[in-house]
Amino acid sequence: MSVGAMGVFDRRLLLAVDARGYGSADTARQREIQTVLPRLLSEAAEAAGLDRASWVRQLAGDSEFAVLPAGSDEQALVEPFMRRLDAGLRAHNRDRVPGARLALRAAVHFGPASEAPSGFVGPGPVEVSRILESDPLRRALAGAPDAALAVALTAPVFTELVAQGYTNFRPEEFREVVVEKKEYRGRAWLWVPGYDVHALDLGAVESGSGTDSGSGSGAGSGSGSGSGSAAGSAAGTPETAAPAAPAAGGGDSATTNLYGTVINGNVVFGISK
Repeated sequence: MSVGAMGVFDRRLLLAVDARGYGSADTARQREIQTVLPRLLSEAAEAAGLDRASWVRQLAGDSEFAVLPAGSDEQALVEPFMRRLDAGLRAHNRDRVPGARLALRAAVHFGPASEAPSGFVGPGPVEVSRILESDPLRRALAGAPDAALAVALTAPVFTELVAQGYTNFRPEEFREVVVEKKEYRGRAWLWVPGYDVHALDLGAVESGSGTDSGSGSGAGSGSGSGSGSAAGSAAGTPETAAPAAPAAGGGDSATTNLYGTVINGNVVFGISK
């Protein structure tokens, strides 16, 4: 097999999670988050039939970046894992006052990621990290006071799994948004369990509907098959237009992929320096 200067090209399933309010929490609360978060992720993985021991993980106190092995079950991570994680968070929060409840943001991507001396490099880790830290995802969780989880899927994951019917999600359960974070610009599809994500106030967030939708699609995975795989919103702003169910196929808009070092606080997050 011919190998270029960058080594073996590989696409991986990537997961990034982060706990809300960790920086403002006291020492006891931070310790609790560091203890509870790995347990809830492990329980969700086990329930979804995923071998978490095989994941390459980078921990940062209130967050985790994980690269799953080649061939991992994307459907299992997108649906049963997330549903079980939400259930675990709600069980943990049941008898707690609002200020002591644990809430997570999570992002899932399938894209290029190659091993390097200090982690993984490539556009995949950059994209999932930028989306995890994006304003739309943060606002979605903040705007849903009783929610324990807010999930963002990147274009390849949404258009090729959810929009094609490979999960039990309805595409209209997701809301397509434009993500602009530092030098990154792309699209993501948001889901907040227990909430109509289209009704949440995300501030001045541009949806993917209308301008770049081609034949009714959102930011697809580049397959050019003309799907309606946007979060199903009709032309107009997401606050004023009702979502329409996507048609079959992938989208035809492009997402910018970037290489670099992603830093979350004082921690290098998922990408080698």
